[in-house]
Amino acid sequence: MCAEVECQRVGNIKSRPEGGCRLTARPTPSFLANLCHAILFMSFSTRARLSAMMFLNYVVWGAWYVTLSTYLTSTLHFTGTQAGAVFGTTALASMISPFFVGLIADRFFSTERVLAVLHFAGAILLWRVASAQTFGAVYGLLLAYCLCYFPTIALTNSLTLKHVEDAGRDFPLIRVFGTLGWIAIGVAVGSMALEKSATPFLLASGASVAMGLFSLILPHTPPGAKGESFSVRRVLGLDALVMMKDRSFLVFAIASVLACIPLTFYFSFTNDYLNDVHVANAAGKMTLGQVSEVGMMLVMPWVLRRVSVKGILLVGLAAWAIRYALLALGDAGAGVWMFYVAILLHGICYDFFFMTGQLYTDQQAPAHLRSAAQGFLTFMTYGMGMYAGSVISGAGLDFFTNGSGAAAVHDWKPFWLSSAAGAFVILLFVAALFRSNARIEAAHEA
Repeated sequence: MCAEVECQRVGNIKSRPEGGCRLTARPTPSFLANLCHAILFMSFSTRARLSAMMFLNYVVWGAWYVTLSTYLTSTLHFTGTQAGAVFGTTALASMISPFFVGLIADRFFSTERVLAVLHFAGAILLWRVASAQTFGAVYGLLLAYCLCYFPTIALTNSLTLKHVEDAGRDFPLIRVFGTLGWIAIGVAVGSMALEKSATPFLLASGASVAMGLFSLILPHTPPGAKGESFSVRRVLGLDALVMMKDRSFLVFAIASVLACIPLTFYFSFTNDYLNDVHVANAAGKMTLGQVSEVGMMLVMPWVLRRVSVKGILLVGLAAWAIRYALLALGDAGAGVWMFYVAILLHGICYDFFFMTGQLYTDQQAPAHLRSAAQGFLTFMTYGMGMYAGSVISGAGLDFFTNGSGAAAVHDWKPFWLSSAAGAFVILLFVAALFRSNARIEAAHEA
């Protein structure tokens, strides 16, 4: 609501007793009337639309992502290698989507229109995935879908950043609605016991239609790079390769790619594992990881001021090793507390390594290479690292499986212990070779 002082500041507008604003009979310059209208309505409307956009966009993703391997292995009886390959479509799309954004979305069409088209196409593909039964059909359809969906992550971020006044203040408060959307759909899928069915794909398809329609009322956002030349080197951030001359950053870059391998073990097969050992509402319980991530974000500024980058990275990697050991040793009975702790460690696991890594990369990069450095890190981790992790985790599950098809029995304990060992080896690698004692500064020159 427009505060009275705001109404009085505009000389030809008076406040009503009930709290509104009315124009006086004195001639009113149109731009002043528009200003009051913007104060009254548009700021909230824009923020609300951007927040709802984030919520819906992550509902679409969260509906099927967590339970994917459970459906593939328990219902379609795919092997671990096949399930890992299907899961790897997300990483392949992460590597390809920057080209789509750079070649098309940033140059020829408004962002909200591109989002609408991608989500409408994605809804059709998700509907088809729900009825696919063979590995080839599921793999091809899901890869096509991921190529539609993953550009929307960058596009929703860029659209938001173009319509907020203060990115540092406003963006986190809007982006957190994405995490809330992920939590909401995870709780819904888990409470309805849908993890072993194709229904999550149908829910995602419906949410994708809703997101497509909603995109049409988002703030108009013209293409930001219209008329600019396209460069593969710039899209992939290859200009940032010069930063590899810094030994500590080279060690960090290698460790980041390697850390994505045990990371993928968790994302690919934790829900499958929890359902296999008969944990009720596994998908709902796994959303506690996102809750802990939000909580950890609140304390990260305190941690960053007091602990070196190396120390934070080591704690993050140690949390990964502990998490996998807990998954290996826990059970659905008296040991279920180990599962809860393993899930709640997600905030430390993710924020202490990956978020800190993004901040460290931004700080170490020269001002003119910061965007390139972030693009390079994203390509290496969420692209190459996660793809390698998908392949290796799938092969690892097959290695620890007896029988095949509906008769397959997974030996989960050595599967998780091997993941714990991998995280611990990466921890030793960083401890021995990462020599920098730098801390994340509160601000650095642009």
